[in-house]
Amino acid sequence: QVQLVESGGGLVQPGGSLILSCAASGFTFDSYWMNWVRQSPEKGLEWVSGINSAGITTYYADSVKGRFTISRDNIKNTLYLSMKNLTSEDTAMYYCAQGTVLGQGAQVTVSS
Repeated sequence: QVQLVESGGGLVQPGGSLILSCAASGFTFDSYWMNWVRQSPEKGLEWVSGINSAGITTYYADSVKGRFTISRDNIKNTLYLSMKNLTSEDTAMYYCAQGTVLGQGAQVTVSS
């Protein structure tokens, strides 16, 4: 079955950077769009970014555009989210998603 395992979360100061990874298995990774979503008590579930199966087309929420970069390695079956200039508004649990299937999440906390 589809399995998604996120890693790379943590505590970072405002203005800092983090890179999240999502190891995918149980499906043909290079055939699917993949997304990152995040959830916080204040905002609920929020779509962050998406990438097509070839890794050529990307989309971003306005709130992260210019600061986050989504990418994928179809050889390693891994999805990435590079985040920079983080603010407290980015504090959330981040999930990679294949359709409606989410991983267990990676907590990102932005605080001084």
